[in-house]
Amino acid sequence: MIGGDAAGMSAASQARRLKGPDELEIVAFERGHFTSYSACGIPYWVGGEVSERDELIARTPEEHRSRGIDLRLRTEVVEIDVDGARVRARDVDSGAESWTSYDKLVIATGARPIRPDMPGVDAPGVHGVQTLDDGQELLDTLTRARGRRAVVVGAGYIGVEMAEALINRGYEVTVVNRGAEPMSTLDPDMGRLVHQAMEGMGITMVNDAEVTKILTGDDGQVRAVATDDAEYPADVVVLGIGVRPETTLAKAAGLPLGEYGGLLTDLAMRVRGHENIWAGGDCVEVLDLVAGRERHVALGTHANKHGQVIGTNAGGGYATFPGVVGTAVSKVCDLEIARTGLREKDARRAGLRFETVTIESTSRAGYYPGASPMTVKMLAERRTGRLLGVQIVGREGAGKRVDIAAVALTAGMTVEQMTALDLGYAPPFSPVWDPVLVAARKAAAAVRNKTP
Repeated sequence: MIGGDAAGMSAASQARRLKGPDELEIVAFERGHFTSYSACGIPYWVGGEVSERDELIARTPEEHRSRGIDLRLRTEVVEIDVDGARVRARDVDSGAESWTSYDKLVIATGARPIRPDMPGVDAPGVHGVQTLDDGQELLDTLTRARGRRAVVVGAGYIGVEMAEALINRGYEVTVVNRGAEPMSTLDPDMGRLVHQAMEGMGITMVNDAEVTKILTGDDGQVRAVATDDAEYPADVVVLGIGVRPETTLAKAAGLPLGEYGGLLTDLAMRVRGHENIWAGGDCVEVLDLVAGRERHVALGTHANKHGQVIGTNAGGGYATFPGVVGTAVSKVCDLEIARTGLREKDARRAGLRFETVTIESTSRAGYYPGASPMTVKMLAERRTGRLLGVQIVGREGAGKRVDIAAVALTAGMTVEQMTALDLGYAPPFSPVWDPVLVAARKAAAAVRNKTP
């Protein structure tokens, strides 16, 4: 196993469930200090909602080793010799190298944060947030920093979550975003709702702006972030620009990569053309079941499922991973933000003609205490009425309501079929017409009006 986080250790654990130490020797290489942790929880740890780092660790190295997994921490694989069926690993601390042969290889190298090539990006006080080590380094900087000004570069999931975490720690926060609105996984009209909520929390949003350099003071520490038009003072900078598949090793080994730089696999998560090599997690591309093409989606839910499938197959069983519909949720500034399926630009890229509808509803019956506004946007294919995508933003209920749409997308349902879904109802939980069903009714009407 190359990689000791979600996909790698899920695969190792599942393979061990199927075959004991006498039947299958499992060696896992991990260059960091930790395994099996929730990277998604790092913003909540930094923001103080999770009090201890170790609460993010699902299974310790000792637990893995007690199950007969030879886990080698602080050991980085630097070469894959496919023809020789072996890997070359380096001890991160001592520099010592050695070769290890394999019968079966699992590549779970994850993703790497996008780190722009610009002056000052490596200055003290500039941080990415991808690993527990990254999170600890950021917390150390926040503890030492004399000022209370933070700039977050990027407004994707990590960017907006880190902005909220820093506000919660008492920082003055500016987010510099090259897009028209935050959360590019949403359409801009839905991202605008997130923008308004962030500004309402005291976060300064700077959209349509590209960071050109990071400025440092006489002491070498970061002091500001610069765009073409302005400078934004900073005592700490967090990079939340996004991630790319970490496939440097795989590319050097001649393994097949896709359009987005991720490894290409079959349904069993085998690397295409290689019977005894599997890959999973953020380093692979997955089939988008709605668009019908591969894409890169870096989510822990997928990584853990990949690991289960790989471990089953490497352990002598059989399992498959059919693909994804791109479901993701986030919580920012008391908003639940949820999406699944295609955005408008995704549908256009796929050559689909579609109708879009947006409805305003409430999370509970309007008369019930605590009812709050909810916005639902839905895309449907014009010719067939097939559901293509859903985006939901609201104070409560958005995060799990999107799962209705995720199931409908996976099943290939039409919006007309969705209108008849038998969803649970009681005033504390939803209006009598659930917001998703209201959107489906409106989308079905739009399709009928456009269909000859």
